[in-house]
Amino acid sequence: MNVKAKNQFYLGAFCAIIGAFTGAIIWIFLKAMSMGTSLIWEWLPGRIQIPFYTIIVCVLGGLVIGIFRKMFGDYPEELSTVLGKMKADKRYEYRNMLVLLIAALLPLLIGSSVGPEAGLTGIIVGLCCWAGENLKFARKHAKEYSDVGMAVTLGVLFHSPLFGIFAVEEESQDREIPALTKTSKVLVYGLALAAGSGTYLLLSALFGAGMEGFPSFPAAEPAHRDYLMILPYIISGCLLALFYQFTHHACQFLALKLPAIIRETLGGLMLGVTGFFLPVIMFSGEEQMSTLMTHPFDYLPWCLIGIAFLKVLLTNICIQSGLRGGHFFPVIFAGVCLGYGIAGLTFPGSSEHVVFAAAIVTASLLGGIMKKPFAVTMLLFLCFPVKMFVWIFLAAAVGSKAGSLADAVALFNPADCNKK
Repeated sequence: MNVKAKNQFYLGAFCAIIGAFTGAIIWIFLKAMSMGTSLIWEWLPGRIQIPFYTIIVCVLGGLVIGIFRKMFGDYPEELSTVLGKMKADKRYEYRNMLVLLIAALLPLLIGSSVGPEAGLTGIIVGLCCWAGENLKFARKHAKEYSDVGMAVTLGVLFHSPLFGIFAVEEESQDREIPALTKTSKVLVYGLALAAGSGTYLLLSALFGAGMEGFPSFPAAEPAHRDYLMILPYIISGCLLALFYQFTHHACQFLALKLPAIIRETLGGLMLGVTGFFLPVIMFSGEEQMSTLMTHPFDYLPWCLIGIAFLKVLLTNICIQSGLRGGHFFPVIFAGVCLGYGIAGLTFPGSSEHVVFAAAIVTASLLGGIMKKPFAVTMLLFLCFPVKMFVWIFLAAAVGSKAGSLADAVALFNPADCNKK
């Protein structure tokens, strides 16, 4: 075996190990999250009747998170922050793995309106950096291993391997890393994702899944009336994306005015009060979306539209107040709610139009937030029919352009927050 072939073999083998290890960590994390939330939100309330239980749990949880962050550091970090540190520093700190795990788990246990991807990505990238710095044969491709770890994390979490690849590749295009050939990339990503997904599915089959993920919408054949509504659906998704960006910057600005611990406790109070009156907007949203799909007309259309905007607002409140996690899961839920609501207003009492509406609205919403239409399209294969590929990509592309334009003329810039 020549040197080049030998290096390729080691690269592929180690990426497969990274994938399998990542799949196992994700399963353990999600299983712990599932058991913890069942204990807090099902077992205890079923045995002890406590008035205002939701508010008490969220406030105490916010207080604990604030104290933990004060003692150990500002974790978990958002996905964009993790990627930014990898881009700037070529590494991610990995010496506090236990702290990262606990910090990522706590907000999810108290019902914060966030997903698990941010905390898990930081953990996996940190472990990949450890391997690159401590294992001699891994040093040459340390940064590629971090990219592979991120791709597997996102791919396994969202049950969409192509989303993991597109999200990481689009983010890493301008990173100064040793380039792999296209063939090598296909090999390492394929091996890692296969190993990660296989490990996760095997553990789920043996011991039960910790998180089922978003349900799949039934196949739907759009009618002529649906195509006439594409533009209003795209505009609606872009408006919600604009609302997301504004509330993100506004919550960030307000959070910087508050001292640590008080900020997290206040975030817990707002989460608890909102969840007490409207439980559907707590947690990441995948279980609530299953309920919405099964009973689409249990909510009035205007109520669903209101839930969509409240979900986006609560997600930004949670993230900026310190009850932190990822935004993909709650944003998808918000987009589906908005699509259902608009379809309910446009086609009252008809369930055959809601899938197309939800797909287009969610695609334009995610496009406006992520600015990555290919990654958005791959992500939405998670729950929408593949036959809608062209329309989902079109909506994501328009949303991406609209989001970029909105950023260019933003009235509320996060840089202004830092200056103040």
